Formats: sequence, structure tokens, C-alpha cells
Amino acid sequence: MRLLHLSDLHIGKQVNEFPLLEDQSRMLESVIGIIEQRNVDALVVAGDVYDRSAPSADAVACFDRFLSAVAETGAACFIVPGNHDSAERIAYAAGLLEKNDVHISPVYNGSIVSRTLTDEHGETVFWLFPFLKPALVRPFFPDEDIPDYTAAMRRVVESCDIDPARRNVAIAHQFVTCAGREPDRSDSELSLGGLDNVDASVFDAFDYVALGHIHRPQRIGRDTVRYSGSLLKYSASEIRYPKSAPLVTLGAKGEVDIELVPLIPARDMRQIKGPLKQLVSEETVAGLSKSERDDYIHVVLTDEFQPIDALSALRAVYPNVMSISFDNARATATEAAECGAIAEDVDHLDPIELFARFYHEQNGAGLTASQYETVREALEESEEDR
Repeated sequence: MRLLHLSDLHIGKQVNEFPLLEDQSRMLESVIGIIEQRNVDALVVAGDVYDRSAPSADAVACFDRFLSAVAETGAACFIVPGNHDSAERIAYAAGLLEKNDVHISPVYNGSIVSRTLTDEHGETVFWLFPFLKPALVRPFFPDEDIPDYTAAMRRVVESCDIDPARRNVAIAHQFVTCAGREPDRSDSELSLGGLDNVDASVFDAFDYVALGHIHRPQRIGRDTVRYSGSLLKYSASEIRYPKSAPLVTLGAKGEVDIELVPLIPARDMRQIKGPLKQLVSEETVAGLSKSERDDYIHVVLTDEFQPIDALSALRAVYPNVMSISFDNARATATEAAECGAIAEDVDHLDPIELFARFYHEQNGAGLTASQYETVREALEESEEDR
């Protein structure tokens, strides 16, 4: 049996004021191609279908088209709500979808929904765990001590009637750690902290654990406990990490093979670095394909002095510039001064560089293109008023 593991679609998300719905739609079309080409029996979506609990009509329409296309392939589909989703909204029309082999976890009511698929090796049971907090679990086990997330998830798993002779797949959207070691995270995720972690040992009874919540693809402890990662790159911190979807083949009980299928976006997110003149030179532009110019770009300028109208010059070559930051002697001096390493006279530093550096330190990301332009215009107006 073959299953394809996705999570963290975040349909409707914007990054640095750029709407990504078109990119998400095109990627989901690619997923349909994978399902058809690789003879996938089941698609698993481990939470955060939408970026907001009340998604836009366009976001809902995008996911509706995707589910319809999945149903046409003949593959079953299993979906759980994540922390960004409204469990009630995700489960809307679940009864009707069930008739088309689309199975959605309902709001937690003290028990976990499971569904079974059968192939030549017997039955595989899919367990659908919605995003859970201790406060959601405690009312159903009032006489038990459930102090944290691990205890809550462990009690929920214990309440499941798991047959160890059958193949069991868990679908969950939690912050799972192994022996206290946290997964590698990205800036695009909500900061959770150690109090929210669920120890991976909670899922020891399962042959494969399809996780969502963390945007960087990775295993947690054993190879069969995995975060698929997000559908697209949703922050500059993800630039160096290509996206993929685990294609999991379940043979006889205990036989699990995992292949990471690359997810190639229509427009990648990447960083370019150098002086402005070099980044927009004829020689540089001549070496770029149209798709490379159309990528989502985070720019790091190394000019010692702020270039005049840098955004316009960059956008003439790279229309999808997402942010501009600086890496030069002045920025380094500013950072050192902030750390108390040196006493730098900030009056000698370019104001926009100071602001960009401050913004980056506070937010973990550079100024968006429109923010950069707003700051530049404000500083120019300030100079004119002096």
C-alpha cells in the first residue's frame, strides 16, 4: 500500500505581503500528478490545511478543487485539522465527503476516528488525531492526572483500540520531540516552547506516524516518524531546504519503505547577495532564466552606502523582491554596538540601514519591499522638513 504524506498547506497564506494562492494551487496540481504517476492508494494531510481558522472564499475553493481532483484519482484521502485550522469548519460536509473516500477528523469528543484500507497484505488502519491540547483532553478523563501535552496524547492513544497485528498509521499535528531533542524549526512556524512538546514514544504502537506542524522535512527519532514539511517555503529561513513529500510503501507488517518525492514550486524562494550594481548588471541578468527572475527573492545588499532607489532597480530585474537587508561593515558595526562589543557613533550610520538592522533583529526577517520603500520615503520627507 502506498501513501503520500503532506501537511502544512497553509492555503491562503501571504508571505511579506505576497499572496501565494496561485503558487499553492499549482503545487497542489503537481501533487495530483504524483498521486496518478506513482499509483498512490491514500493521501494523508496532517493538519494546517488553511493559514487561518476562517479562510477566504478563494482559499476554500482552491482546496475544494484539490479534493475533487484527489477523488477522481481513486485514492483515499485522510485529513486532520491543525492548530491554524478550525476543526469545526474543516469537518463541514464530512459525511458527504466520506462517501467519496475523503475522511476528515471531527472535533475531538473523547475518541479518535479510524478508517481501514485493505490490500494484499491485509488491513491498514489510519488513526486521525486532530490537534489536541491538554485542556481539550482533560474533560473526557476527569479522574486522571493529565499535566502536559505528552500525558494528554498518551492518554488519547491509550484509549484507541489498536490491534498490533495490523498495520497502523497515525496522522497527527503536534510538536513532537524525541528524548528531549526538538525538531529543526523555521521562522514561519508559531513559537511553541518546550511546554507544548509530545514525546515520540507516545506513538510507538504505530508503523508510520505522519506528522504536521513543523515546516522543515525531517524524521523524529526513528525513520517512520516524520514531518513532511510545508507545501512551499514560507520564510527566508527555509531557503536552503528543498520541499518534499514522503511516499510511504507499507508491505507486510513491519515492512516500511520511504521515498522523499521532491516538490518543485513554480516560483522558488531564494536569496541573492552582493552590491546592487552587480545584482542588476547586464551580465548577471543575461545568465538568469525567466523563472529565476520570477522567483521570490530576499535581497542582501553589501553596498557600504545606501543605493539610491534600490527597490526600483531590483524590481526591474526581479519583480518578486520580498525583502531587502544589508550585510556590510556598517551593519556589522551596528550589530557589534548593539551587543556591547564596541561604542559606535550611530550618527555616522545610514538611517535606513540602522532601521533595517533593527527591524531584522526584532522580527527575524528583513524589511518587505513595500516597507523598505515606505521607510525610504519617510526618511526623505524628514530630511526635506529639516
